[in-house]
Amino acid sequence: MSDRGRILKALLVVSAWLVASAVACGEIEAAGASKKRFKEAPQFYNSPDCPPAPPDGPSALCSPSAVHVAMTLDSPYLRGSMAAILSILQHSSCPQNVAFHFVTSPSNASRIRSAVAASFPYLRFETLPFDPSRVSRLISASIRPALDSPLNYARSYLPSLLPSCLSKVVYLDSDLVLVDDITDLASTPLPRPLVLAAPEYCNANLTAYFTQAFWSDRRLSSAFDGRRPCYFNTGVMVIDLDRWRKGRHTEEIERWMEVQKRVRIYELGSLPPFLLVFGGRIAGVDHRWNQHGLGGDNYRGLCRDLHPGPVSLLHWSGKGKPWVRLDKGRPCPLDALWAPYDLLQPPFNLD
Repeated sequence: MSDRGRILKALLVVSAWLVASAVACGEIEAAGASKKRFKEAPQFYNSPDCPPAPPDGPSALCSPSAVHVAMTLDSPYLRGSMAAILSILQHSSCPQNVAFHFVTSPSNASRIRSAVAASFPYLRFETLPFDPSRVSRLISASIRPALDSPLNYARSYLPSLLPSCLSKVVYLDSDLVLVDDITDLASTPLPRPLVLAAPEYCNANLTAYFTQAFWSDRRLSSAFDGRRPCYFNTGVMVIDLDRWRKGRHTEEIERWMEVQKRVRIYELGSLPPFLLVFGGRIAGVDHRWNQHGLGGDNYRGLCRDLHPGPVSLLHWSGKGKPWVRLDKGRPCPLDALWAPYDLLQPPFNLD
């Protein structure tokens, strides 16, 4: 067995014990998100060779010395978001140089801000309300109702939501954890004129992401002419915000969503418009930053194993989410790698 295999096996054994204990004791409750309470996370400090941390206050959210991370936070995924934040800080060599920008619905902004501040009182972050009406009229039903949430489309509006002083951001989904330094991901090269970098999978069947109505209409399918588009994962992206703003790419995405309202050209939420606008025009992110599909497919969410290769980020993309499977007492083996980052407060004192 390789060193990687032995390490993962050890992690699985230890974490599986923790998961089994939590489920057996009834630690994880299936109550609504409004009743969930999260523990305070430990504070993490910069290593001696880090650049000076940005000063406290609003200026930190514009600091060019910070690694800027954007995430969408909503009630059903808040538990996953808290785990993701903890994993980023725990594995960063310069955690005090990470600034977070959380996009949420206006109705949840205050509660989510309070929850994050209670668990991470030292965190440099802001909450950015996203008005659902900006996109709700453009959303078409997809194969998974969870993908129809307006917040699922908020990533398309990041350049206008984030402070204009920001020129670069790392966007991350809420169903993942990092086990490596986010600075390395943020340093992914973005040569001109490319707008974003993401994990790209050219062995995937791109035609499956669009309907026959799309491929049979040359007025539509010609959008890919002159390009070699590949599927890429929008849950892990490094974005040049200035180039996006200049290229008015949000408007491009919206135009494809308007086409979708007239002629059903895809089935899967917010991903296909990204493929139409950026497919074949992105920088690749090393696959170690997206051990994806751990949530199974979009229909059943069955358990899956890790892909071959190194691991820097574990991503439960797909229908199955680790916290849901833990709540039901039927976790997949790899959910044990997520469990140590779970900050959900037990409903009783285990002592």
